Amino acid sequence: MRPDTALSRRSVLLVLLIASLFPGCRSEVEYPPGVLVASAPVQQPPGDVPLLRQDDFVITPVARFEVEARVLSTKRYRGKREADLSPIDLALGWGPMSDQAVIDRLDISQKVRFYLWKAKGGLPIARSAIERNSANMHMIPANDDVREDLLKVRSGELVQFRGYLVNVRASDGWRWTTSTTRNDTGGGACELVWVEEIMSYEGPGAIR
Repeated sequence: MRPDTALSRRSVLLVLLIASLFPGCRSEVEYPPGVLVASAPVQQPPGDVPLLRQDDFVITPVARFEVEARVLSTKRYRGKREADLSPIDLALGWGPMSDQAVIDRLDISQKVRFYLWKAKGGLPIARSAIERNSANMHMIPANDDVREDLLKVRSGELVQFRGYLVNVRASDGWRWTTSTTRNDTGGGACELVWVEEIMSYEGPGAIR
């Protein structure tokens, strides 16, 4: 075997190992221009749902919540109480914010539990349309299987999930409260989602 061939094979194995250990490192999925998800998240009264409990947290459902959206960005968190409950945030877009032509003209990032965007030059659509058609959501997995599925989600994929918008409190008085509208911005505007089922997939025409 030629030395350069052996090196090439080792490089491939290393890439595969890194991808298996850090699935969030997989490349972003892109698409041809066009809206991929036409409908906004669906929010309904929660119905007769008991309090949920996880470790020291008491979780109160405030609305039933179903979402189909494009993943604009993902961010994992570790080491704080919020991360014990919600290990990942998904920045999500629908309507014009699922359109590659719009996304290509925005710089999108996440930090300290916020989703941030900045236009590359002029705004591709009205600021209000960006704000109404995208959101940062703190995802609380209902079980280990959901947690595993959440941690596999990558930017550019489409996701469908259902569960509840929730408020959380701990025995020492600590609280974390969800937004209940898609029209708000700034502090307190993120949704806190108890996720019972989630599926991620590549949309039509995906470019890898």
